[in-house]
Amino acid sequence: MGNLLWLAFSGGEIFLRKDIVDIAKIFYRNNNPSIMLFPTNGLLTHVIRDNIERVLEHCRNSTIALKLSIEGMEAVHDRIRGQGSFKKTMETYEALKDLPDRYPNFELGVNTVFCSVNQDNMDTLASFVNGLDRIKTHTVSLIRGNVLDKALKAVDMEKYRSTIELLASNLRNKRSSTYRFKGARLKAAQDIVQRKVIFDTVAANRFQIPCYAGKLNIVLTETGDVYPCESFEMMLGNVRENGYNIENMLKSTRAKKVIRSIQDTGCFCTHECYLMTNILFNPSMYPKLIKEYMQL
Repeated sequence: MGNLLWLAFSGGEIFLRKDIVDIAKIFYRNNNPSIMLFPTNGLLTHVIRDNIERVLEHCRNSTIALKLSIEGMEAVHDRIRGQGSFKKTMETYEALKDLPDRYPNFELGVNTVFCSVNQDNMDTLASFVNGLDRIKTHTVSLIRGNVLDKALKAVDMEKYRSTIELLASNLRNKRSSTYRFKGARLKAAQDIVQRKVIFDTVAANRFQIPCYAGKLNIVLTETGDVYPCESFEMMLGNVRENGYNIENMLKSTRAKKVIRSIQDTGCFCTHECYLMTNILFNPSMYPKLIKEYMQL
């Protein structure tokens, strides 16, 4: 694949894999990713601490970002993630607090999935996360995909709008203590624009900007199957059947047909990871990015 700008692990809970560090080392050796993202529910405190430090020791030329899932204050978080989850995740935060001082390439952040259960308490949560002195980013992801409890997706989009306006205001007025890393101002501007695009996408129920899935982003599963995105209906191929050469696989007739269909059908979603790429690599979005950047 050559060098990667961004490598994100996902699951399930990624730290349940006993070989997660070995996998990270292989990508580091072969693909030299600028950023490696490790999202976690934060429940396996000692496993997370030990493994992420092993990654930090080995992958010193990559930014290692670990995102703890915090869905609300204790009662709200535990309602979503299980009794006792909030305290356990906060124990993990405490266990990781010393790592930024020892590893300059470590970024500790929080991600919150915006859903029906926490949509009325986002201002309280934002204030709480803002007070965690070792947290460098707080991202909010709009719930999507297949979920066991369908009621979680009964989101009031006006409350989502209020939340993204609050986050943007905190950044513009310097009330936010997050986004304290190299390139943070650009990332903050991109997040503000991205959340607006997500709101507009849901409101209009159609794509707002072209999607580069399959061109700049791909999903590699644990079985070697490759997809343009997390919509697991458009398989591009399997690396084991293509000599582990993804570049060649993407040149196949099958892959080209799938990628072309994304453009032809105006495929759209609210996946933050993909919208980040769709914004940063789309020159037509630069005026909006610059406008937000100048206000930060």
